[in-house]
Amino acid sequence: MAGIEEVARATGVSTATVSRALRGLPNVSDKTRAAVRRAADELGYVASSSASGLASGRTLAMGVVVPSVSRWFYTQVLEGVDAELRSASYDMILFNLGGHRGDRERVFHRSILRKRTDALLALCLDFTTEEREQLATLGHPTIVVGGPVKGLRSVGIDETSTAYTATSHLISLGHTAIAHLGGEDEEGLNSQVPIGRLHGFKDAMRDAGLPVRPEWVIPGGFSLPESRAAMNRLLDADGPRPTAVFAGSDEMAFGAILAAGDHGLRVPEDLSVIGIDDHDYAAGFGLTTMAQDPFEQGATAARILLDELAGAEPRTGSVRSPVSLVIRSSTAPPR
Repeated sequence: MAGIEEVARATGVSTATVSRALRGLPNVSDKTRAAVRRAADELGYVASSSASGLASGRTLAMGVVVPSVSRWFYTQVLEGVDAELRSASYDMILFNLGGHRGDRERVFHRSILRKRTDALLALCLDFTTEEREQLATLGHPTIVVGGPVKGLRSVGIDETSTAYTATSHLISLGHTAIAHLGGEDEEGLNSQVPIGRLHGFKDAMRDAGLPVRPEWVIPGGFSLPESRAAMNRLLDADGPRPTAVFAGSDEMAFGAILAAGDHGLRVPEDLSVIGIDDHDYAAGFGLTTMAQDPFEQGATAARILLDELAGAEPRTGSVRSPVSLVIRSSTAPPR
């Protein structure tokens, strides 16, 4: 296994330049950085995190806190974070809460406080007052992906505007009886995501002069099984049925489509469905959706933290990621 001296000889630069190039630090040209990384790969060079840490006073690792690893959005963000960290020779330490709020004690009271990381990236989480105080004492650069958090920077979409556009698409097709599949997420997660999407739905309905039926605003838990069960209960109820559903995520939209099939309803002839995400399975379901790019959101957040660790001026504002309406076969005018 080659050392840093062999990479320096192969590229004709100093060992200090090799170190800066592999760590993603400034004052290295793109051409030199590419040559160094190519030589390091060819020679099988692996940086010594212990030596680098002693020299810089850093761990060369970034902590990433994720509610669980079971959802498509989370895994896509993690892929983007990992790709960016690998290019900077940084390690990722994953703190998986496993969907249980109690594991936050392990993360915030023990793991992070051991100073095992140089920065913290959190997915779809809000922080308690005590957790914010702990992070402040560490001085860790911190950023959130997936929903705005008061007092912290974030990378994510405009939840309200995205939901407004999705609902407006259904209204433009002539739908007036529209249900919303969303609802609160697990305790301790960022509630601004489902709240923002509900507000966008209500705003679009109000601006179109359409009523929002409370019994048609149902919780889907951001999961396919829960949303399928909730939609089945709505379709089982007495009274009129909606002709369209705006689901706050593609996974919930899949549940709505399956529930329609459970009742012998056709999509979109009997029920139009739209979601948010552009999940990997969205095209297979023929799902009309508001497409976002969680991979790029994760990469963007990681770049912001890496730049600051390298000495760049801290970014104070949040980043709004783009979304686009992708029309497929799950939406059509009502019969």
